[in-house]
Amino acid sequence: MPTAYQSPLSNKTALTLIATLAAFSTYSCMYAFRKPFTAATYQGLVFASLDLKIWLVIAQLIGYTLSKFIGIRFVSELGRNKRAIAILALIALSEIALLLFAILPVPLKIFALFLNGLPLGMVWGLVFSFLEGRKQTEFMGAGLSVSFIFSSGMVKSAGKWLMSSQGVSEWWMPFLTGLLFLAPLLLSTWLLSRIPPPDTEDELSRTPRKPMNAEERSAFFRKFSFGLTALIAVYILLTAFRDFRDNFAAEIWTALGFGNTPSVFTTSETIISFAVLLIMSALMLVKNNARAFLLNHALILIGLLLSGISALLYHFQLISPLQLMIGTGLGVYMGYVPFNCILFDRLIAAFRTPGNAGFLMYLSDSFGYLGSVAVLFYKNFGGNNLPWLPFFLNSALYMMIFGGIGISAAFFYFAKKLRTAGN
Repeated sequence: MPTAYQSPLSNKTALTLIATLAAFSTYSCMYAFRKPFTAATYQGLVFASLDLKIWLVIAQLIGYTLSKFIGIRFVSELGRNKRAIAILALIALSEIALLLFAILPVPLKIFALFLNGLPLGMVWGLVFSFLEGRKQTEFMGAGLSVSFIFSSGMVKSAGKWLMSSQGVSEWWMPFLTGLLFLAPLLLSTWLLSRIPPPDTEDELSRTPRKPMNAEERSAFFRKFSFGLTALIAVYILLTAFRDFRDNFAAEIWTALGFGNTPSVFTTSETIISFAVLLIMSALMLVKNNARAFLLNHALILIGLLLSGISALLYHFQLISPLQLMIGTGLGVYMGYVPFNCILFDRLIAAFRTPGNAGFLMYLSDSFGYLGSVAVLFYKNFGGNNLPWLPFFLNSALYMMIFGGIGISAAFFYFAKKLRTAGN
């Protein structure tokens, strides 16, 4: 008698790998609609006495930050059956904005990038919502998280290639880069939508996940207010540094002597991606949710130290430019990635509090990107005249010092809470 056909999605291992690949691909493709413009320098172009590129980065970042605040409600309340359509609709709106960026005059190009960032900030939470609340969430989340490390370098390299090898102008390059990734985006989003929800075993291990209304979100925050505030403060530092490093990578690499080497973006970020994937996936081996939650704090602290120490070593000429960028990159992503997939998933599971990680991620993200906007305004309007590289190195040191204090405070707060709860 022939064996009945079984979908690969009915096998736990296959499901984990397929879901990870689909999430990684979906978010990597999203980056092709967000980051390619940063591969261009728009040299010599000035608006209101400031380099045009700085205006473009600030405009997109403001839109992206507003998107995060909108996402606190939108992502935490959206039902599962509407997520895939929402992902595609949001990215389609961002591509239309890139078309406007290509054809509008310079002052309006700034507004076009604000419109480009406005929908994209909600994509991460929608993608992760397919993965949270599972025994394999660490591995899936790590795979998803390395997408924004790897893809940032990849889409910048693609943008550089379009300009240097295909003769595409820096205005049309972002729109055409998005088109290159449209087909894989559609395929990977469809595949993501086919992933079944967490099963009973997952729910017993990680606590059931459900949409949260305003009252539930408020009650959750009040329950852990000090710890969440400390974590959000650390995340503001991580986001501001990570975003500065990402948005002005072209300028930093130029200052380091690699301005005409497009492949350097992908080289450094690929190494970081694999390292982060291995480190974060290993957390899946820790079955105890309380222990894993506190271990995340330790990893964040190690990441903060790695970034700051790398900056110090480069200042004293003890490491190379590539080692500096890998060290600061690996350090900031060791701190940044847990906030985006693992830390809050384990918090919910450790305290057995029904809800979803999307709310906590977007609460952190909204203030994190607000901090990133503040850093850009300080760098460009606050009288700080440091060149890109010294500002970058100093930022790594400040992040290490103040972030280390914040994550230590959060660790001791939640450790006490867990002991009180009997975990």
